[in-house]
Amino acid sequence: MTQMLNTDATLPGRQSPGGKKPRPRITFSQVLGEILLTVGVLALLFAFYEAYWTNVESGKLQEAASGKLDEQWEQERVNPRQKLTPELGEAFARMYIPSFGSDFNFAIIEGTDEADLLAGPGRYVDSQMPGEAGNFAVAGHRVGKGSPFNDLGNVEVCDAIVVETSTSWDVYRVMPMSTDAAGRAAEGADCFNEAQVSSMVGGQYSHVQGRHITTPDRIDMTYPVPGVDSATVTEGSEALLTLTTCHPQFSNAERMIVHAMLVESSDKQDNVRPAALEES
Repeated sequence: MTQMLNTDATLPGRQSPGGKKPRPRITFSQVLGEILLTVGVLALLFAFYEAYWTNVESGKLQEAASGKLDEQWEQERVNPRQKLTPELGEAFARMYIPSFGSDFNFAIIEGTDEADLLAGPGRYVDSQMPGEAGNFAVAGHRVGKGSPFNDLGNVEVCDAIVVETSTSWDVYRVMPMSTDAAGRAAEGADCFNEAQVSSMVGGQYSHVQGRHITTPDRIDMTYPVPGVDSATVTEGSEALLTLTTCHPQFSNAERMIVHAMLVESSDKQDNVRPAALEES
């Protein structure tokens, strides 16, 4: 009897007519997986760019701005000239926060546009200048782009923030963070004079906290008296420093604000660096 041959092309190891294997079906889960994988890779690349590469770029710009600032100050020392408002994008002062380490210092740039902040922390152009009565307000990035204010959440009451200009050293100290009068008085007594403590307990600065979180639209934090739209600089106004940065890290949903008050100002001609620079 003749043995029958099995001609079923679907048996394992056998090819369909024409010599081609069946094409596997692409499922929805496979497509979704590919999309998620691609999104994940792109997110990692963006995080790398923001956290690392922009720091490299900003470091070069900050170094150039700082070097140009030193040259400008040397020229002004040799040939004194009338103090002028800095040009947008130009470095005009240097900031130190001793509690962040002896190597923490940044040239401050005029302006808060993205290009300005890429080179370093920038002054809000409608705010006061360093040492002046009113509010000297500065913005800076917290993650990437040099990250000058990455550790701003670590400052404590009375921490020094020193600003160097071509002619002066201005020492500001972080204001009380308590919201009740007794707490503010106790915190402020360690580093502010009696009149300043009084202004922060029951005076025009009683609502100004040393550090707090708010929304991005609170531009009134940079006003002469933070949070007061109608406030103007008067003879009795204190000199404040306000630092602003994004919050939380890797987000711009909110703003972290730090307020400090001027406690000491000295002329650089005396060739004496403020003792606050040695604090840690």
